[in-house]
Amino acid sequence: MNSRGHVTVSSTPRDATLAVWAADQTAAVRRRAAKLAAELGLPVAEDVAAGFELLLVIAADRLEVRSTQRRGAGPVWVDFVGGRLGYNRRAGRFGRLFDAIGPRAAAETVLDATAGLGQDAFLLAYHGYRVTAVERSPIVAALLADGLERAAATPELQEAVATRLHLVAADARDYLPSLAPAQAPAVVYLDPMYPRGKQAALVRKELRILRQLVGDDEDAGELFSAARRAARRRVVVKRMRLAPALAPEPSRTYQGRAVRYDVYDV
Repeated sequence: MNSRGHVTVSSTPRDATLAVWAADQTAAVRRRAAKLAAELGLPVAEDVAAGFELLLVIAADRLEVRSTQRRGAGPVWVDFVGGRLGYNRRAGRFGRLFDAIGPRAAAETVLDATAGLGQDAFLLAYHGYRVTAVERSPIVAALLADGLERAAATPELQEAVATRLHLVAADARDYLPSLAPAQAPAVVYLDPMYPRGKQAALVRKELRILRQLVGDDEDAGELFSAARRAARRRVVVKRMRLAPALAPEPSRTYQGRAVRYDVYDV
């Protein structure tokens, strides 16, 4: 999917009600849709009413996921240039993320083991960290690769994306143990998708779509164990502010307004 060769899809999507659809029905775009569908092991939808719950859409200028449900979330795509992330980047609004990760002198290399749509991985790379973003859903990895490719065409983002952010489509539980000692990251960062509580408020559309695509990360404990074995300095776990810790006795916690970061020194 990514012309820079950063993504290799190695697993099948979890959601069987997903198909690829070409928003522009020209021959060239239809060929792109067929190629992407073959890479991801998905069917091609002939129209938006083909009976699929979600569509992976090749639009004019981006790859996006759309819900076909009457009250479904709006389209979701990766945007590192504009939108909320672009505003936060320009305004310097990053919460306690950098406090938890640590200064670049001690935490130069970061492995984001649950990359998702890549926002935290991108912010770290933009601010000088060398980041490996690992995402096990091939659908989400394709969306992220598309967003990175578009960001690389923006001069102010090109260096961060092209030289400091590397995307790997793999299960981090397998990828982390495969690293040689010299490749071990200083920090492993985790932001698992947790089951919603009964009283949870309606979450952002991005998270609703992600939950449909990948479900909850019920193996987060197993991933944490792999992260702790691989990290040279610390494991950082992002949690909702009042949620229980993923593992007992974090070394310290950085509290934000909506989320917190639990740090486990190794």
